[in-house]
Amino acid sequence: MFEAVVDAEAIQTTVELVDAVVDECHVYFDDDGVRIPAMDPATVAAVDLRLESDAFEAYEASDAHVGVDVSRLGDIVGMADRDQLVRFALDAETRALEIRIGELAYTLALLDPDTVRSPPDRANFKFEFAGGITADAEDIRRTVRAADMVSDHVTFGIDEAEAAFYVEAEGDTDDVSLALPADDLVEFRPGEARSLFSIDYLKAIEGAMPRDLELDLRLGTELPLAVRYAFAGGAGSVEYLVSPRIAAN
Repeated sequence: MFEAVVDAEAIQTTVELVDAVVDECHVYFDDDGVRIPAMDPATVAAVDLRLESDAFEAYEASDAHVGVDVSRLGDIVGMADRDQLVRFALDAETRALEIRIGELAYTLALLDPDTVRSPPDRANFKFEFAGGITADAEDIRRTVRAADMVSDHVTFGIDEAEAAFYVEAEGDTDDVSLALPADDLVEFRPGEARSLFSIDYLKAIEGAMPRDLELDLRLGTELPLAVRYAFAGGAGSVEYLVSPRIAAN
């Protein structure tokens, strides 16, 4: 069973954050809220999103597990104004999700979970990160967009000696570099780190981020990049992992 009422902004943000990585996903309901773990088909990026029951105006659920077409769900909830309420009810017999937005009623056919790519095993994502930072999202957004102007790849790193987080991108003719000293960051956790990432995945994650938030980044050397932040007034949280590219010698 699953019945819930939530403001449109919270559910629209939830769908956008997952849609940055996958088109289809598993959705798990329980007493505490909704969890969506997923990995993209290329196994480069993973997302683990949690929307606590406190994010909802009304929430009632027993343990349930369904498959969802993320793009179709996004089209439906995208029709709501940001201040509207969206109502959900799961029909277990027909395997459909009833969605109401004002006078609009929509029935979304759910996917058989067996046909959806299995979510990642969290036990495989225990990395020993060297260090990390907490920064304003706008700083990271600006660096990703600048790097995209010159290259398909970008290096994120931490210079422990200089106490700075840095970003570098090298193109055929132009280069981009940025260093953010510890004093310009919300938090700096020292540890020598340097990894190369595909810009396309970072662009997708950056494009889905809400405004005015702080990002927690964890880094290592040739380790995935972990990006975490809260949304929906702290009742929602998301973590992305992006695998590094191994630079050619």
